[in-house]
Amino acid sequence: MADLSKYRNIGIFAHVDAGKTTTTERILKLTGKIHKTGEVHDGESTTDFMEQEAERGITIQSAAVTCEWKGHRLNVIDTPGHVDFTVEVYRSLKVLDGGIGVFCGSGGVEPQSETNWRYANESEVARVIFVNKLDRMGADFFRVVGQVEKVLGANPLVMTLPIGIEDEFCGVVDVLEKKAYVWDDSGLPENYEVKDVPADMVDQVEEYHEMLIETAVEQDDDLMEAYMEGEMPSMEQIKACIRKGTRDLAFFPTYCGSAFKNKGVQLVLDAVVDYLPSPTEVDPQPLTDPETGEPTGEVATVDADEPLKALAFKIMDDRFGALTFIRIYAGRMKKGDTVLNSATGKTERIGRMVEMQADDRNEISEAQAGDIIAVVGMKNVQTGHTLCDPKHECTLEAMIFPDPVISIAVAPKDKGGNEKMGIAIGKMVAEDPSFQVETDEDSGETILKGMGELHLDIKVDILKRTYGVDLIVGQPQVAYRETITQLVEDSYTHKKQSGGSGQFGKIDYRIKPGEPNSGFTFSSSVVGGNVPKEFWPAVEKGFASMMEQGVLAGFPVLDVEVELFDGAFHAVDSSAIAFEIAAKGAFRQSIPKAGPQLLEPIMKVDVFTPEDNVGDVIGDLNRRRGMIKDQEAGAMGVRIKGEVPLSEMFGYIGHLRTITSGRGQFSMEFSHYSACPANVAETVIAEQKEKNK
Repeated sequence: MADLSKYRNIGIFAHVDAGKTTTTERILKLTGKIHKTGEVHDGESTTDFMEQEAERGITIQSAAVTCEWKGHRLNVIDTPGHVDFTVEVYRSLKVLDGGIGVFCGSGGVEPQSETNWRYANESEVARVIFVNKLDRMGADFFRVVGQVEKVLGANPLVMTLPIGIEDEFCGVVDVLEKKAYVWDDSGLPENYEVKDVPADMVDQVEEYHEMLIETAVEQDDDLMEAYMEGEMPSMEQIKACIRKGTRDLAFFPTYCGSAFKNKGVQLVLDAVVDYLPSPTEVDPQPLTDPETGEPTGEVATVDADEPLKALAFKIMDDRFGALTFIRIYAGRMKKGDTVLNSATGKTERIGRMVEMQADDRNEISEAQAGDIIAVVGMKNVQTGHTLCDPKHECTLEAMIFPDPVISIAVAPKDKGGNEKMGIAIGKMVAEDPSFQVETDEDSGETILKGMGELHLDIKVDILKRTYGVDLIVGQPQVAYRETITQLVEDSYTHKKQSGGSGQFGKIDYRIKPGEPNSGFTFSSSVVGGNVPKEFWPAVEKGFASMMEQGVLAGFPVLDVEVELFDGAFHAVDSSAIAFEIAAKGAFRQSIPKAGPQLLEPIMKVDVFTPEDNVGDVIGDLNRRRGMIKDQEAGAMGVRIKGEVPLSEMFGYIGHLRTITSGRGQFSMEFSHYSACPANVAETVIAEQKEKNK
């Protein structure tokens, strides 16, 4: 039985380029998991093993590694920093108990670190802060600490202070123990000496030491009283207080160093062991009602002797087959066990279980509560599914993923590529819940939807390289609709006489605009049998079949009411088909008289921006024909809610990032259809006619 208090499930997250992946490399080197450190800028790091990652020097997928430090087992997940892959960060945070927030010593708190910090706050994950890259030009530890307070609204508890800065940076002072750790120039992490605090730093260290003790004892009323009366708490007591405050998110122990130069990483690892919670110390995951998604009030207690409760949080397809990453919350999982997937109601057999070492793996035969492992070759498990004991069915709180905001039409370059493309896209959709695909019924095109232009860019790149499917990528498209604005009363007669039995059907009808979102409705008020009842469905069918293509530009027609109120029939020549043809002719004859109008999709848009840019963002949304509905100010910026036509939102994310210097983000979802202004409608109709020629 492993001792759960010796487990730490942690994630490393930060802005693009703050040094997360390098920090992970150093942790692996220090814990003896790798002997040669790979560098990100050479494209050789352990956790960035996708070609696209090595090439662009960014992390796209979160990778998991397991290692040991001071008798504790660490499961570390390196997450991407880029906003288009936030879903990776989000799902990693969901299964972690603690995290290391890495900030760049010169860049400070950057926009994406704000987003990730916000996600971590929502997931209530305890964190330590590591201010990295202090050897860089322009690095300033104290400025970054100030930003953490101001921009993130968080309380950093300074645990180490840098000795020297930029080129002079050679080590750190442990504020709690009042000892200096100084590294030599060999670049090896283990080559350091513990010395006395440098003379020019004594006062500064004293000041920070006092602040540290004062903040820590606030966690324990008795200790605080004793401290006020001049009694110094012991080292154990202070550490216990720091641990409690970290776990309750009252403050975040803050460390500094340079991962690239191997300085200061050991102290961060010590902090993970000393202050971040073990799986048993975090609030257990709530169980939910599978029908409504509401919490049931029960929780998954972290205990290896409970029935199994585990969450699949990531699917990855690699050269060994499909890997399902699983966090076990309760119970244990053995090779050969049968588990129930409560989302599908089907059971799965656990085949090979592996402990992840980024791209390598060690086979294991059993795992238990607190472990993060991967299972090879699961059939029907998707991200967010709960795996549980078949005798004790339960559902863990699901993950919520943002909806895609941008779509492109794609087609394979060669004719034979269709099936290959279908299989490849199927695998990619299973791996990434924020990537969706659909087939446009009108044009038969395949539409890919994602979180941003970089996201789709990389998907197209993966299709080309990993799956060998070359795509032609089209322009983003808008789905327009048509409707009518006036009531028309009209009559139409269909008759045809040419040898044998003829065709005859006469209908008198009213066509009028329907309620918004009502689609097409048909009613009949014919009395006295002028149009026999058995022909009414044929009339309805005729009108309904014409709704697919409007008269303006061939878009589907919405919100039309048709009432049949009179007509005539012929005892021999009338038939259902004759009345259906009459209805089709009637549609063509009357819709152009009913004031046809083009409708466009309107999106509910939620923009997050720093306060300084609110004016620019609102001005820009107004230029895009947007209606601002609401503004809310928060600790980290302002949320602006409004409604904007979809056609004006293409390329918006790039533009928003420009006007907010990279800090803004937005999400949008479909709200309703509304009338197109005349000038916009004219352009769209002209383009459609051109296209249909």
